[in-house]
Amino acid sequence: MTVNLNQPIRPRDKFLIFGSPVIEEAEIQEVVASMKTGWLGTGPKVAQFEEDFKTYKGSKEAVAVNSCTAALHLALLALGLGLGDEVITTAVTFCATVNSILHTGATPVLVDIDPVTMNIDSTQIESKITPRTKAIIPVHFAGRPCDMNQILVIAQRYNLKVVEDCAHAVESEYQGQKIGTLGDFGCFSFYVTKNIVTGEGGMILTNREQDAERLKMLALHGMSKDAWKRFQDEGYKHYKVMECGFKYNMMDLQAAIGIHQLKRIEHFWKRRQKIWTHYQQSFKELPITLPTEPEVGTRHGYHLYTILVDEEKTGISRDDFLNAMSAENIGVGVHYLSLPEHPYYQQTLGWKPEDYPNAMFVGRSTVSLPLSPKLTDEDVADVIMAVKKLIH
Repeated sequence: MTVNLNQPIRPRDKFLIFGSPVIEEAEIQEVVASMKTGWLGTGPKVAQFEEDFKTYKGSKEAVAVNSCTAALHLALLALGLGLGDEVITTAVTFCATVNSILHTGATPVLVDIDPVTMNIDSTQIESKITPRTKAIIPVHFAGRPCDMNQILVIAQRYNLKVVEDCAHAVESEYQGQKIGTLGDFGCFSFYVTKNIVTGEGGMILTNREQDAERLKMLALHGMSKDAWKRFQDEGYKHYKVMECGFKYNMMDLQAAIGIHQLKRIEHFWKRRQKIWTHYQQSFKELPITLPTEPEVGTRHGYHLYTILVDEEKTGISRDDFLNAMSAENIGVGVHYLSLPEHPYYQQTLGWKPEDYPNAMFVGRSTVSLPLSPKLTDEDVADVIMAVKKLIH
């Protein structure tokens, strides 16, 4: 197949940014209101966002932080993980998942992915368990729930903790339960490309009040409970430093955005579902691998729409395809190169891509197409036409 990579289908007015968020007037006015009150840091809007989020997810406790990375780190610390411990996770995820393990002093142990779901292959988990294994971090990739029944059975059998990485899975459900409420902790991301955004931000769910209190303390320098209230007009409140904590708290300026994003979450989800389904229908005759349909009894979060571009089948390499899509003024992403592809992990942990063949293949052929509720029907049509021009 011969493709002219420099000849666009038709000029777009501007570059279609991958993952551009929908920001409406309500968010803007809520941020302005925070600025007018002068309360910019952790305050009443963070408390409201926590309350709204735990209500949406059906969790007893929610702790807002400044990123999902912080959420994962704090959750692992709350479980008491440290030097000498091991944590099992997937070979295809963002580096933050394993970095949060390394930050505790523990060692990440990878499991290859299921090539169909692209989630951790639950049938391989037990083979990676040692006497040092303390926890499992399942990552609900692209919004597709992991095989949580099997993971929870394994965790119970070996007395392991489960921390769900829900960065892609705010709306996802598994057999009637909200993702993020099945394990000991659920960690979420509100980064600018996520299903709901606060610019930067994260949330930790738990059903234990004592855990939530410790998480809040660790997220704000290890200071005693409700330290953020010390400047209110109820009189000065002294704080005590109880642990050596971190600066991981969320600001009211961020929560002001999240409060209104959360109100429109189902509207956003339906729009992404419509686009995801339209892609499925439009690309079904192309020689590319499409995402498998959501499993029965689950709700997909539709965070990413990922295709696999295999040069042997398509006549174009994945990286040439990425560049060609950019030449069409369409932003694309890669989620993700497998973790063992990265030099740091090769050098420090001895990981080799070929030891995780499914992850290696997916990581070298995957492309994420735009999937944002901000996309217009014309935007979606442009994406489809560009893909069909390059692969047919």
